[in-house]
Amino acid sequence: MIIKKFHHVAIICSNYEISKKFYTEVLGFKIIKETYREERGSYKLDLRVGETDQIELFSFPNPPKRPSRPEAQGLRHLAFEVVNLDESISYLKNKNITTEEIRIDPVTGKRVTFFSDPDNLPLELYEI
Repeated sequence: MIIKKFHHVAIICSNYEISKKFYTEVLGFKIIKETYREERGSYKLDLRVGETDQIELFSFPNPPKRPSRPEAQGLRHLAFEVVNLDESISYLKNKNITTEEIRIDPVTGKRVTFFSDPDNLPLELYEI
């Protein structure tokens, strides 16, 4: 078996409309396809991130909660590459999104910051 790359990342949200607005209007991801699955009472929203990456945003009735800070067991966070971290932080601030203080990755020496999606999922901006 040879794995070539990630195909997508799946996120289950608690409020579909709020998360859809956040990922499309705030983060600017393009909608590939939106599907309502009546038998499940849920939406599946395929979003394009960059040129080839994809997020699948799901809604389900009454999804269980789980811890989601960067140090919690399980998926640690999603990281997005940015060219200018200061401009990206300013952009998010103008959208009323709070970011943490800028950190320096001790291994790469790169600047990073964290912020949260509407369900408190930790997201990282990584300056390339």
